[in-house]
Amino acid sequence: MQLSATPYEERLTAPRSWWLISFLVGVSFALILLPFGTLPLLGGLVGGTAAAAVVASAYGSLRIRVVGDSLIAGEAKIPVAALGAAEVMDAEEARAWRTYKADTRAFLLLRAYIPTALRVEVTDPEDPTPYLYLSTREPEKLAAAIEAARAAKA
Repeated sequence: MQLSATPYEERLTAPRSWWLISFLVGVSFALILLPFGTLPLLGGLVGGTAAAAVVASAYGSLRIRVVGDSLIAGEAKIPVAALGAAEVMDAEEARAWRTYKADTRAFLLLRAYIPTALRVEVTDPEDPTPYLYLSTREPEKLAAAIEAARAAKA
């Protein structure tokens, strides 16, 4: 497998505020266990914080990559030859495509804490998916990487 001219990889990490919320979940568990003594209080703080941090980390571990002649978005792997035009969307346009403009058949890799996105048409006649909606912090770079991979394949 040949790597694309412009390899791309992005991890859709959770925002910093989610880590503060994880700590506050731990504090909540500690307060719930306060009547049972100091040791349960500390256990609630550590256990609650750790559990919430694991959830935040797992939700933010999703990756978008362009490797060789494929776009890998989460668990989906799509050859770039099956993709059409890519549309870079600002925050307002991305919100519209997440809500009232959305097609129920579309593949959505959605992270609400990322305001910008890339919408890529699917041109494969065998695939009922009309487009991919990919939340990304760098939609221009992702579009360029897809185009570079398509050009390298040709």
